[in-house]
Amino acid sequence: MALGIAPFLTVCSCTMVPLFAGVLYSGAGIGPALTFLLMAPASNILAILLTGELISWEMAGIRVLASATTALAAGIIISRTPWGKHIEQEHQKVISQPTSAVEVAKPPLNERLVTSLKFAVYLARMILPYFIAGLIAVSYLEAFLPEEIIKGYLTGVKGILLASILGGPLYTPTLVEIVLGRGIWVKEGIILSKGALLSWLMGQPYDFANALAVSRITGWKIVINYVIIAWTGSITFGLLYGLLSGSL
Repeated sequence: MALGIAPFLTVCSCTMVPLFAGVLYSGAGIGPALTFLLMAPASNILAILLTGELISWEMAGIRVLASATTALAAGIIISRTPWGKHIEQEHQKVISQPTSAVEVAKPPLNERLVTSLKFAVYLARMILPYFIAGLIAVSYLEAFLPEEIIKGYLTGVKGILLASILGGPLYTPTLVEIVLGRGIWVKEGIILSKGALLSWLMGQPYDFANALAVSRITGWKIVINYVIIAWTGSITFGLLYGLLSGSL
């Protein structure tokens, strides 16, 4: 269900954090919640349509398959870890408490709106520095990176590894990432390295800003787990696609 619902949300990885928190706090399992968190920014409908139009429909299809597999793997694996079960049980225990034993005082609407606004400001202060730095860095890469360097360092196995690293820490919004990826890896209608471009596009869910925000909700163990799984998926599918497409 998480895989099916997530693509209909056109959001970046950081916008997904409050949605992830809401789903988890409502008693959802940690596995579906994490699958939801990773799938939406990686392969939402608008991102796939833009990938198909600006790059290629083949890349768009492979991106959906790779993102869905990685998100599903992360959800299943982490749901079976002791720390994953602990977070899940912690929130479900709160939800399952008898309502007769505790009378919940619901704050007025204006207080809830103010609280939501404060949380939004908190997330913005945490995310914006990484967003701005990442956007500036990749914009300079696209504008000034010589094609000789792209062909020398951003192709083959080495290019896939570099793309998987750049795609995460250098945070950019989902749709901006597609445009920048096209500028770096697509020259005169030719994709210089299909595997590297796929790895770059799959870096959205495990960026630094997302990891910092989610760590406040689940703790660092779960964050480190899903970052490693997502990064491994980025490299693995990049290598497989590069090998099958003959671009390695």
